[in-house]
Amino acid sequence: MTNPFLVTGGTGRLGRALVPQLLSAGHAVRVLSRKPPSDEQTCRGDLLTGEGLEESLDGVGVIVHCATGNDRADIDGTRNLIQAAVRAGRPHLVYVSIVGVGRVDMPYYRAKLACEQLVERSGLPWTIQRVTQFHELIVWMCTSQRWLPAIVMPSGVSFQPIDASEVAARLAALAGAPPAGRVPDLGGPEVRPAADLARVYARSRSSRRPVVSVPMPGAGIRGFREGGHLTPEHADGRITFEKFLTA
Repeated sequence: MTNPFLVTGGTGRLGRALVPQLLSAGHAVRVLSRKPPSDEQTCRGDLLTGEGLEESLDGVGVIVHCATGNDRADIDGTRNLIQAAVRAGRPHLVYVSIVGVGRVDMPYYRAKLACEQLVERSGLPWTIQRVTQFHELIVWMCTSQRWLPAIVMPSGVSFQPIDASEVAARLAALAGAPPAGRVPDLGGPEVRPAADLARVYARSRSSRRPVVSVPMPGAGIRGFREGGHLTPEHADGRITFEKFLTA
């Protein structure tokens, strides 16, 4: 029997899509959780404190690191995971990051870049996959404004949303293959203006609220306007925003 795979963030949006794909490919899977184990798959460990990590990593051949949080937690958690992995036998570490981490000046993106650098310097065999925004980000941008008379979106900004299931499929393939270093980016099927995506969302919910494009300040938004978070040359996803909304 092959060594088990450990998935961090296994109960999140991406992890929930990834774990079944790994299982269907015949891999034994452990899901790291801070909560007491609820089934045979779950093992207890805390990325922020390091508690339980070495036990969770015992015998593991591959780690797929999907866990994410606030900026500092991402960096500290990744560092703790790497240190425990080095002590546990140096398994292959697959890390999922974001397209544009070196081009968009936002705290979350800077933290992801710092995590990538930790992975690259870890001494572990590693693979890094950068992806564009999930469809759910666009939905959140719209639903978070549900009490406003209009949906406000940043002018001059486009997004390239991708379905979490397609990211999970790519990660499952990478996890089952030899370490590959930084692999090509993975983007959604279409680059579309933020306002256009908001109108699609409104129509899907039979909402008559108008969509208003507003200039927004800040270095991060400037990076978005310049397309730093996009990868049109790697539009490998197939599930459009419309298909996601009707699924």
